[in-house]
Amino acid sequence: MKISKATRKFENWLGKRIPLVKSDLDLKHKLMAEDSFSFLRGTFYRWAQVWEKVCPDLAKAPDVLAVGDLHVENFGSWRDGEGRLVWGVNDFDEAYPMPYTNDLIRLAVSANLAVASGHLKLTSTGISKAILDGYVACLKSGGRPFVLEEQHNWLRTIATGELRNPEHFWNKMDEMPTVKGVPNSARRALQSLLPEKELDYRVAHRIAGVGSLGHERFVAVADWQGARIAREAKAITPSACAWAYAQKGSQKILYPEILETARRALDPLVHMRGRWLVRRLAPDCSRIELEDLPDRVDERRLLESMGFETANIHLGSGKAMKAVRSDATSRRNDWLHEATKAMTDSVIADYEDWRKGHS
Repeated sequence: MKISKATRKFENWLGKRIPLVKSDLDLKHKLMAEDSFSFLRGTFYRWAQVWEKVCPDLAKAPDVLAVGDLHVENFGSWRDGEGRLVWGVNDFDEAYPMPYTNDLIRLAVSANLAVASGHLKLTSTGISKAILDGYVACLKSGGRPFVLEEQHNWLRTIATGELRNPEHFWNKMDEMPTVKGVPNSARRALQSLLPEKELDYRVAHRIAGVGSLGHERFVAVADWQGARIAREAKAITPSACAWAYAQKGSQKILYPEILETARRALDPLVHMRGRWLVRRLAPDCSRIELEDLPDRVDERRLLESMGFETANIHLGSGKAMKAVRSDATSRRNDWLHEATKAMTDSVIADYEDWRKGHS
């Protein structure tokens, strides 16, 4: 099945579960044609459809509750219940039981494509080694959240960079158009996370990310106790794996479960409300894009941390981790590098095919 046909079939499946925003979906298709990294971010459904065929041996590795759509821009920061700044995986829309190898391969492929797009400078071998070193180190240590207080000063610099300052953030919020006709369920979901009842707020349509473009996404912005606050409601569906695996795919949304089981300092303002994921947005509570990284970031250390954080998530799978540890430590040292090359070639082939029809 060609990528264009797979996309039509997936979007038809998606449209039976949630209303789709056509203008955002058109933008997604355009972004997917701009570069291979954006294409990867926008096509987890295709990855889920083909990766087991490209990496059949690794598809037999032990299952965990995986992130699924893991990539180098799916990391960000938030505040935990103690007000501490925390860094880690930012989005679990595609959480699904998958071999632990899936998240590692997809993360490494995304880093290689980020190099091709000029965002990172590491070699392919260095990328795979850094991710795997971090992952294994976390398995051995038992895991630990990245709380950016007395430790991880270098990560705090990334999480509080110039592009994440309050003025820049709220200017972007101001640019979002106010919308009317917000679904009642979305409005109730937003109100459930506001600090006061009867608080005046405006609701805007937000365009963000790539993979979830086309999903309804609303943001409530209000003035409260001397400054502004924002809450987002995003329409959530079952993972694209449910589509890719057809009849055997579970339709359960696993976002809450993966949050609750991972080694994580939780953001108390992230909740599911019906079909809506509701969360706080703030300058230090959002995804970190590659263009936000400082000029002299230690890329190897960053990718090691991403590998470590991936294992933090997988450790939530409990009993399965004994088999994961055994499998991860028994494989050849170059397994991730070889699998990454194969999947990178697969993604680029689909990207070139997509670009021909959407240039």
